[in-house]
Amino acid sequence: MELDTDIQPVPKGGFHCNLCDVSVPNRTSLQDHLKGRKHRNLCAVRDTRRTQVENSVFVSGFQKGTSQQQIMEYLQRFGPVSEVIMDKDKGVYAIVEFSDKQGQQAALSQPQHSMEGQRLRIKQRESKEFKFVPKRKQDVTKSPSMNPELLSHALCQANSVAEQMQMLVDLFELSDSERSTRELLIALLQEVFNEFFPECKILAFGSSVNTFDIHSCDLDLFLDLENTKTFQARAKNSTEQAGEGQWEDARSEDSILSDMDLATASPAEVLDLVATVLRKCVPGVHKVQAVSSARCPVVKFTHRDLGLQGDISINNRLAVRNTRFLQLCCSLDKRLRPLVYTIRYWAKQKQLAGNPFGGGPLLNNYALTLLVMFFLQNRDPPVLPAVRLLSAAAGEADKCITEGWDCTFPNDPSMLPPSENTEDLCSLLACFFNFYSQFDFAGSVISLREGRALPITGFLSAEEEAEGSAARAGPRLGPMTVLDPFELSHNVAGNLNERTERSFRQECQEAAKYCRSLQYQRKSAKGKVWGVVRLFTPRGASGGAPAGSGGGAGKDLVISIPFRPASLPEAVRHQLQDAGDRFRHLWFGKVCQAVGRVFEGVLACGLLRSGAEGARGEEGPSGVGGGNEMQVSDPEVVKQDAPAVCKEEEEGGEARKGAANGTEMNNNNGCGETCVSPPGSDSSPHAKCQQGTKRPLLSQEGSPPPGTAKRPRWDPADALAVLNWHCQVWHKVWARRRKVRRELLKSGPADGQPEGGGVELETQVTERIALEEGGGERGAAAALLEFGVEVGLLGGTEDTRAVLRFTPEEDASGLFQDLFHFLESFLPRMTEKLLERAE
Repeated sequence: MELDTDIQPVPKGGFHCNLCDVSVPNRTSLQDHLKGRKHRNLCAVRDTRRTQVENSVFVSGFQKGTSQQQIMEYLQRFGPVSEVIMDKDKGVYAIVEFSDKQGQQAALSQPQHSMEGQRLRIKQRESKEFKFVPKRKQDVTKSPSMNPELLSHALCQANSVAEQMQMLVDLFELSDSERSTRELLIALLQEVFNEFFPECKILAFGSSVNTFDIHSCDLDLFLDLENTKTFQARAKNSTEQAGEGQWEDARSEDSILSDMDLATASPAEVLDLVATVLRKCVPGVHKVQAVSSARCPVVKFTHRDLGLQGDISINNRLAVRNTRFLQLCCSLDKRLRPLVYTIRYWAKQKQLAGNPFGGGPLLNNYALTLLVMFFLQNRDPPVLPAVRLLSAAAGEADKCITEGWDCTFPNDPSMLPPSENTEDLCSLLACFFNFYSQFDFAGSVISLREGRALPITGFLSAEEEAEGSAARAGPRLGPMTVLDPFELSHNVAGNLNERTERSFRQECQEAAKYCRSLQYQRKSAKGKVWGVVRLFTPRGASGGAPAGSGGGAGKDLVISIPFRPASLPEAVRHQLQDAGDRFRHLWFGKVCQAVGRVFEGVLACGLLRSGAEGARGEEGPSGVGGGNEMQVSDPEVVKQDAPAVCKEEEEGGEARKGAANGTEMNNNNGCGETCVSPPGSDSSPHAKCQQGTKRPLLSQEGSPPPGTAKRPRWDPADALAVLNWHCQVWHKVWARRRKVRRELLKSGPADGQPEGGGVELETQVTERIALEEGGGERGAAAALLEFGVEVGLLGGTEDTRAVLRFTPEEDASGLFQDLFHFLESFLPRMTEKLLERAE
């Protein structure tokens, strides 16, 4: 085999690839290497670079300040130009790449070139040998993107969980040199922008300065142009009074602002101006891009020498105030930073946060930080105060209204008393996972301003009136609603979907189980992984799942219907809002009605109602899709004899109000904690955690984290209300539905066809199937299938939802599994459609 020019034999045997800087022991390995992705990619890159060099020329001799566009316009007379690369540091030469070889040859063949009176020197671009330079390995002690194995080894050397968490802070936070570098870049930008926007200010905000920084974090900057607008207005008034050229400072304005009035210019126009300044006047800056379509429009850039990405915004004053607020909270309690760093890294490893491409249904770091802070506000005693308490403690000089929102809090942390909470980091981390493993995200709104969970019923109307401001649109409700501490109309977790929220809860449950074990609390004497390290096992990794995350024996026959208030009609949302603490029961009644209509009306099943009293109602309609609708006016009539979720208050014949209105609760909530919510707390999550007594554990760090009792997936004792139904099926209504649906859509008239996949169409599909199987009549003999359905309402200590547990009776033909598989997707979808048209 003839060797490639990149391959050289090694004297002691084997071969070395000069292109990839890789050695292989034999020809077989060499063949595999040459066919590999790395070698093929580098060959392609080298060929591209050679083509670019062959089509490029080196241009010099033009005036300093000449733009890329000017050079491109001159050289395009010789052929199409694909790219012009300027020397931004000195601005005295450029490399021009033509689209083909002919354009380059034409430019070189002309003996003399002149542009705007300057003689240009154009010559062949020098060709340099292509050499692959691998990225330097990052230092494990300084980089957050270190090898997980090395990180695990370093953390296991610590003596306590608290020491492990503090080590994460030390490893991930910016070094002093990195902070100094960022400060120098900000100073450079301030100097450059002052030349074009007199009296402007560049303020850093976000992760670089809010005390939660990591090595790879972006540099977020706010360009404050308020003083520049005043300067521009003053300069214009002066020139009008004294004549052109009489106001000395106005001359600096003429350089870039003479054709733009900042007071009336659109944000997109100002951003384009900012992008122009960055491209042309800031050394080392490249990849400048104005993003005007974002929620907060920015100009993104990269500094080549520093390898630092950043963005500049012009209307993000609230973010600057938020940064000051986070700085204050960190100074109030030193436990906040280790908790936030630990939770952020845990969420990234579990694929709950840290989307490298931005956007998507994942938690962002700001939302995670607020979740940690809200948890600390709900400890007993609180670790952090509610924002409204901070606002009340602020002095007159601390008053701050930003963009119409009250952003007042003390600037001096010494004005506030320290927290009386003495829990250690080991216990706080365990309680964090337990806290959110049983939090009702669907029925609650997380409010750091109030320091408690607010019922979602207060946010169901179209507009909410914010405190101290005019009427504003309410926050975007979603599977997880976390209000910004100041901009109360902003849900910082509004991008999440139900899958991400469900994954977050499940990961919290698994972590809470692991935190009960000795492997979490005690350092292993045998050198095994312990403490927070096992929490960081990547999601889906084998052999490293937290303790207690076993598989389970078989699939439960359970279907959940989530509480989605945003999809309900406006009239129903107002009813839920008027119901206040009883909104779950009102919604549950409508769900039961909708589910009953799906079984009886859409699927032509017989539905009998039974309860704990042993009474059984009348059979449903005998025809398909006809008869009386099953009414469920009060789903609470069926109570369970099992232990209740909370202490009931019997007032006016109403039971089980405690779980909804926040009265005293003594609840074994899955962690062995005794939980007390004060009256009027609106289903606030548990505020007090006390050590469980089921299985006392020892800890090297003070009091151990709370133990947790295993919670079954579905237990009627957990429900706020329960109904029992008996269902009979006479036809295989789950079979051939897709085929029958297509036939109905094709055979029906073009106009007046029922909506595809709608309730009316699905009812017609059932009628056709029943007609083909037995003339549409229910058989005189026994039903094809019979099963029980237990419908329960959950909420308060978990997501509000209706849960249907199916219990098949005798099923010799084995048809029930097929029916249940069909119902898993069909029943929630049809129920949602009926709820969307509910009155």
